[in-house]
Amino acid sequence: MNTPFRLDEHRRRPQPPLAPPPDRYFEQLPMRVMQRVQAPETAAPAWGWLAALAAPLRTALASALVLSGFAASFLLSPAGPAASGTSDALAQVPRQELMQYLLASDQRISLTDLAELPGTAQSTPAETYLHASPDELQDLLDLQPSDEETYL
Repeated sequence: MNTPFRLDEHRRRPQPPLAPPPDRYFEQLPMRVMQRVQAPETAAPAWGWLAALAAPLRTALASALVLSGFAASFLLSPAGPAASGTSDALAQVPRQELMQYLLASDQRISLTDLAELPGTAQSTPAETYLHASPDELQDLLDLQPSDEETYL
């Protein structure tokens, strides 16, 4: 068990302080503190002009820098120019070879598969390779099965 502590049983310090402060100590104290706290004057860093700008201007400058970096990386990426080169290379393949390749493969490709491709836009109009008269077209349309009940 702890012994009880009584303050009256312990001696006090002597009444006067151990040593008086030096002469004019408290008058010189603020100046001494300021000398220790002040950082030594050094040359301004190379980015010192940036700290002199206003905060909104620094924010605008930073966002412009990020946006220009994104634009530069987008324009310099190899995926951009290569994508247009592949459609040009495919356009140079003769149609007969394409048909032979598509018919020789095991997978059947439908017109909907070809329609979903982004490079299916033809540079030649449809009139150049479709030579059908209106009567032939009407006959072909009449041969197509139709469900009249679904349209009612």
